[in-house]
Amino acid sequence: MRTAARGRAIGMAAAGRAPVAWLGLLLLGLAACTSPGPAPVSDRSGRTAGSEAPRSATPQIAPSANGLHTVQRGETLYAIAFANGLDHREIALWNRLESADRILVGQVLRLAPPPGAVEIRPLDDEPVPSARPLDEATPTTGPPVLREPQAVLRPYSEAGWAQISGAPVTAVAPAVVRPAPVAAMPPPPAPAASGLVDSWLWPAEGTLAGHFGAAGGKGIDIVGKRNAPVIAVAPGKVVYSGSGLRGYGRLLIVKHAGEFLSAYAHNETILVKEGDTVAAGQKIALMGDSDADRVKLHFEIRRYGKPLDPLIYLPERS
Repeated sequence: MRTAARGRAIGMAAAGRAPVAWLGLLLLGLAACTSPGPAPVSDRSGRTAGSEAPRSATPQIAPSANGLHTVQRGETLYAIAFANGLDHREIALWNRLESADRILVGQVLRLAPPPGAVEIRPLDDEPVPSARPLDEATPTTGPPVLREPQAVLRPYSEAGWAQISGAPVTAVAPAVVRPAPVAAMPPPPAPAASGLVDSWLWPAEGTLAGHFGAAGGKGIDIVGKRNAPVIAVAPGKVVYSGSGLRGYGRLLIVKHAGEFLSAYAHNETILVKEGDTVAAGQKIALMGDSDADRVKLHFEIRRYGKPLDPLIYLPERS
């Protein structure tokens, strides 16, 4: 009987502890759900698992300090020349490039003329040779040249005949010489400032805030509204579209006739791509403040790689 009673007591005790054990397991499970998870796993690149890979920045074209430039992806010869104040044809000539539209990533370009290279410049910029004074004639290295006296043909006069023949001089009244009237020469026509471009248009509406050589630097600044239209000032071809030139933000460069380039900087959105042909007045971008302190368009005109004052070419505004 003692054995049976002991068995019933153990069974009752076990039955009483079962709910307690079940409740303990439930609490342990809840605690596990609220405990902090494992630390994030880092890979060798330094990024944590699950994080987005950093976007690579657009290579910036800076003026060369050693006369050389290594081509990066997305660059064009026009943009490289623009950043260094050169004419793209000069760089093509110095590097024997078959086409200005074909350069290779990793190619090292010479940005200075090799010995004996001819500088490209417009015809109207050719210097006028200065006359050399007679006393600064270039000396010759050969033997001196002997010159014989030359006969001089003079018009007939009584005084001249008397000097040659020894005859007495007869007084003759001096002839009055009247100068022939000189026709007034018309002034030479002033050269057209626009070269081979018939006319230019303003690239955007807004307030002129920076002038050439002052706050605008190499061009002018036009302050306007965000997403205001930016138009092509003349017909041409888009030779660069990107943000690879330091300080220009989203930039467009258009090539025109007569080796002119027009540049449109700090755009919010670019509406054309490299290689596109654009018409005068065509909307090519929207005004913005990319890489700028406010919404504005920085506009430049260059010829043979040299910046010019855009206000000389743009029509007057009322």
